[in-house]
Amino acid sequence: MAVEGLGLVVAAGVFTAIVCGLGTLPFFFVDDVSDRATVVLWGLAGGIMLFASVFGFVVEGLGEGSITQVGLGVVVGVGLVILADRLIAGHEFQPRQIPEADVRKLVLIVGVLTVHSFPEGVALGVAFADLGVEGDLVIAGLAVPALAIFITIAISIQNVPEGLAVAIPLHTYGVANWKIFGWAVFSSIPQPVGAAIAYVFVTIAREFLPFGFGFAAGAMIYLVFHDIFPEALDHGSELPGRGRRELIFGISLGVAIMVPVMVLTE
Repeated sequence: MAVEGLGLVVAAGVFTAIVCGLGTLPFFFVDDVSDRATVVLWGLAGGIMLFASVFGFVVEGLGEGSITQVGLGVVVGVGLVILADRLIAGHEFQPRQIPEADVRKLVLIVGVLTVHSFPEGVALGVAFADLGVEGDLVIAGLAVPALAIFITIAISIQNVPEGLAVAIPLHTYGVANWKIFGWAVFSSIPQPVGAAIAYVFVTIAREFLPFGFGFAAGAMIYLVFHDIFPEALDHGSELPGRGRRELIFGISLGVAIMVPVMVLTE
């Protein structure tokens, strides 16, 4: 495993984390973002991640191994995220708590962020498994696989609503815009860490790649149904239909965006 390869994977993870900060940019120009727009954005994120999980990881996994290997990975991915969620149950925090957190609280916050962002980083790292082996795009002398490009784009786009979710309460409590941007990026720091660990693992233990694809898919699918969709409907609770129409529209938009992305990166 080349150092250059690991560096490129970490750079992709850092890029997705920085993109999370883009979700805060509306507050540099307006004072409020409507609940309708927020629900659509969360639906967009969920649609993108579901599409990437099924047509990226599950399909790739079945191409590398058996349905049993991929299925086992899905089950373990879901199970580990559920376990991590239960370990931090009762310790959830509001983003507005970040700026004034003491050391103990900050450690807890990092733990919570890791549960939510780390699986996305793992997905990114697994997607780079064939880095330097195959791919039409060459970066730093390394052939980048289509799946890596596809998943990097998917995670980057879905990070925008996550950045917005961090920004809304911080803006409400009067935190400066540049600080909001910084905290939004901080909330996704587990992504490059997870990407590096997953990439090292799948390049050393290549036989576990189908399992790794399934694991990434399972973890992300669970996060979509456990976190993203409930978050969207919570924001839409005061809308007609409780935000379901906006959520469905956002999901459809996410799928519509990712279909041409998948075609172009194949």
